[in-house]
Amino acid sequence: MNSNIENINLQIATLRNQIVNHKVYSQISGLPELRIFMEYHIYAVWDFMSLLKSLQINLTSTTLPWFPVGNAKTRQLINEIVAGEESDLDEKGDIKSHFELYLDAMEQVGANTQPIRTFIRSLQLGKTFAEAYEIAGVPLAAQHFMDSTFSIIKENKNHVTASAFTFGREDLIPNMFHSIINDLNSANPDQITIFKYYLDRHIEVDGDHHSHLALEMISELCGIDEKAWQEASAIAKTALQQRIDLWDGVLDEISELNSISTL
Repeated sequence: MNSNIENINLQIATLRNQIVNHKVYSQISGLPELRIFMEYHIYAVWDFMSLLKSLQINLTSTTLPWFPVGNAKTRQLINEIVAGEESDLDEKGDIKSHFELYLDAMEQVGANTQPIRTFIRSLQLGKTFAEAYEIAGVPLAAQHFMDSTFSIIKENKNHVTASAFTFGREDLIPNMFHSIINDLNSANPDQITIFKYYLDRHIEVDGDHHSHLALEMISELCGIDEKAWQEASAIAKTALQQRIDLWDGVLDEISELNSISTL
């Protein structure tokens, strides 16, 4: 492995451990808690695609007339990741993006998809993020998470965006959570099968093949530029802290739910 990649992994190890061992996972004991988790997580699934498309726009040719852009290897890497994320197969074998697959999983489990749909529709109608947040009632923790993501995108530095994409999003869901979902799926037949498929697919594609491609992309973009590697490391820490803060928001709402249920 690239020594610079190893150095970043060492620097972010503590933050990664905080995410993997976050208390929120152990608090998901039934469908009500899972619904809350998904109603927050969907915003991270959505803006992950914006990070990805930002990289595709900058690293490949997406305008006419066509011209070759940048490094051919980097183009190949980003296009392969886009194809897998934007047009994968769902549990029935139909072609869907991972975001659309997650929405299907939310609907099956009974989570509320109206806020995320309203949020996206508001943006499509030309509303600002602040306006869309208010119209849709987006949770504050999710607002902060997306604001951080789009501030990274606006920097318009490919190695910075790629670092947030790679270190801030891949391989962050612990095995414990998969065990919880398996147990919930056994106890609630036909309500969690799509989400279980989504998680299994995430391990198969995102957590393995795509993570290797993303690391190759980081190495290509940073090259031998020491400053670029330093910026990549800094933004990796920022992205991970934002995930911790998002999970804190989920935990607070689950705790509130549980305190009400015990009254």
